[in-house]
Amino acid sequence: MEYNLQRLSAAGISIALDDFGTGYASLSHLKQFPIDIIKIDRCFIRDLKTNPGDAAIVRTVAEGVENENQLAYLRAGGCHYGQGFLFGAAVPASRISELQRIDRRLFAG
Repeated sequence: MEYNLQRLSAAGISIALDDFGTGYASLSHLKQFPIDIIKIDRCFIRDLKTNPGDAAIVRTVAEGVENENQLAYLRAGGCHYGQGFLFGAAVPASRISELQRIDRRLFAG
């Protein structure tokens, strides 16, 4: 199957993975295939407003954001949450209060 998908992609055909989140598919498997679009299964969308678990599944956080080009690409694609060295290195829990004070000053008023 991987070979056939590679051939289709090389021919300029976009490939969409339908019903993602059901069955065997996982995010790590997506790197193996030339997927252009991921369609999240409707079972995760149907109850977004009433089921916090479903909302959490479809909310995307990009990990490993290390430069402005990556950030710009993610923002253009609709990803509003990120983590990575671009924003800062990991810190010990003892610094959380300090970081919260800094965050409030940056976004106040």
